Amino acid sequence: MTTLPEPISQYLASHIARDIDAAMRWYADDAEVTDEGKTYRGRDEIRTWLASAASEYTYTTELTGVRRINDHTYVATHHLEGNFPGETADLDFTFTLHDNLITALTIT
Repeated sequence: MTTLPEPISQYLASHIARDIDAAMRWYADDAEVTDEGKTYRGRDEIRTWLASAASEYTYTTELTGVRRINDHTYVATHHLEGNFPGETADLDFTFTLHDNLITALTIT
């Protein structure tokens, strides 16, 4: 399996631990996150999204796959189980990096 670059692996560990301050360390100032069809731009909107996503449901996350698309883009596939609609989901987290920071994250 492909190894994730440190910014992504550290971000994911922080995200799973629901440590918003640690997770935010890995975002560029002008980063964008797209989740559930909504795009959040900049650190303030992303912080708000992280706080909401972390508190809305209780769930477990397991990294089930990693793909390297190019030097700057990686896909981390996660299996989630919890108290959200459908109770299970397999999600692709597509990250784009620049200067060791996340500039884009799309969750599908």
